[in-house]
Amino acid sequence: MAKPIMIQGTMSNVGKSILTAGLCRVFKQDGFRVAPFKAQNMALNSFITCDGLEMGRAQAVQAEACFLEPDVNMNPILLKPVTDCGSQVIINGKVRGNMSAAEYFKMKRSLIPEVISAYNKLSDVNDIIVIEGAGSPAEINLKRDDIVNMGMAKMVRSPVLLVGDIDPGGVFAQLAGTLMLLDDDERNMVKATVINKFRGDINILRPGLSMLEDITKKPVAGVVPMLDIDIDDEDSLSLRFKKHSKAILDVAIIKLPHISNFTDFSALDATEGVSVRYVKSPDEIQTPDLIVIPGTKNTFSDLLWLRGNGLESAIKSLSEKGTPVIGICGGYQMLGKSIIDPEGVECKGSLDGMGLLPVNTVFKAEKKRTLSSGRIIDDSGDELRLKGIKIEGYEIHMGETTLLEGGIQFIELSDGRKDGCVSRTVFGTYLHGFFDTAECRNALVSELCRRKGISAPPKGAMDYYSYRQSQYNKLADSLRSSLDMALIYKILEASV
Repeated sequence: MAKPIMIQGTMSNVGKSILTAGLCRVFKQDGFRVAPFKAQNMALNSFITCDGLEMGRAQAVQAEACFLEPDVNMNPILLKPVTDCGSQVIINGKVRGNMSAAEYFKMKRSLIPEVISAYNKLSDVNDIIVIEGAGSPAEINLKRDDIVNMGMAKMVRSPVLLVGDIDPGGVFAQLAGTLMLLDDDERNMVKATVINKFRGDINILRPGLSMLEDITKKPVAGVVPMLDIDIDDEDSLSLRFKKHSKAILDVAIIKLPHISNFTDFSALDATEGVSVRYVKSPDEIQTPDLIVIPGTKNTFSDLLWLRGNGLESAIKSLSEKGTPVIGICGGYQMLGKSIIDPEGVECKGSLDGMGLLPVNTVFKAEKKRTLSSGRIIDDSGDELRLKGIKIEGYEIHMGETTLLEGGIQFIELSDGRKDGCVSRTVFGTYLHGFFDTAECRNALVSELCRRKGISAPPKGAMDYYSYRQSQYNKLADSLRSSLDMALIYKILEASV
């Protein structure tokens, strides 16, 4: 059986996911068989495993840090918010249905056997399990039925490292206050605290660390600096949405309210000569070289949002002037003539699409989940010459899109199916990960540069897999230099 160690936070966005990934890589470098685990994840950023099951993207990233194939046992419960008060509930990689928060809260404890079964499968074949909590363990109204923070720690008798975020201020109050709100047995399970995202002179902070240890009676296991590391983030709190650096190519991603799988653009963002920025108003869109409408968990709602704030008109106007537009998954559905939801999967009824592609979409309750690969078979002329380019990705959608008169299929998949549609400079596809393949990414960048009359960056300059591995190693190096790993190993060995 594996020894567990758990990362909990004083609140969301303190860096639990990244620290979990970093510790996974450290333990792996030290020769241990290690796997990540998170009992319940709430995220729109998901991942499809080799066997067609759906799990949280953060645990897929952590698995990669362990050199493991992502396994749905690493995240047995995934909640994908559909509205402010409801989510699609995914258990062991398969959709159980849409539930309101109250409905899910009532049935949550019945999922404990599923959680323990998943954990035990990982524990049987590993030396260490690094468990990630969710939000804060001090949500006193939720503690009774908790299965992801202290509830999970108790079930597997895991010691806990409590992480606070110093960047917004108040980190000492975060840590001390969280510990104060825990029950005695829970407080005893917290073996050390960690301060994350520090900027400045550590010597100025040291007196505060000593006072914190006196107040909490817990050692500080380290102060992790604000890291410049490019690793896929948990969800919409991602700093990627705020990043923007000038480059020869300007790519505008529409930041939909229910944007999902925004990691589709991580490889593009890391490509030399490309600036990726996220926009949410007509004023922000300006005159980019490429517009991308991403996936969404609520196509109806987000299309109405586009229409209401003027972005739809801005996109259509730029498209008419020749700006290339690519829609992925829900973005592809929006580009069509109409979207029909006869079964009430999202919002029973129908809605006119943007009309930029001759396709109609009908929603169905059954979700398509599969890894896919293929090649581009038609690029509709000389506007963007991509014909013959190989691509890889995955499909995860609940709609079926059919071509209307004049529609041209865009992609031929390796299983013989056809995907997507192209009309001049407007492209739509269900393939997430469209930009991940170097051949496709390099070809697209070259074509955008050709249209702009400029020289493209050198092709093949970046192997994205190797680049990601270098980022995990950089993260591990940072944690080794900022955390007391001897203390962490001692905590791991002593357990609870």
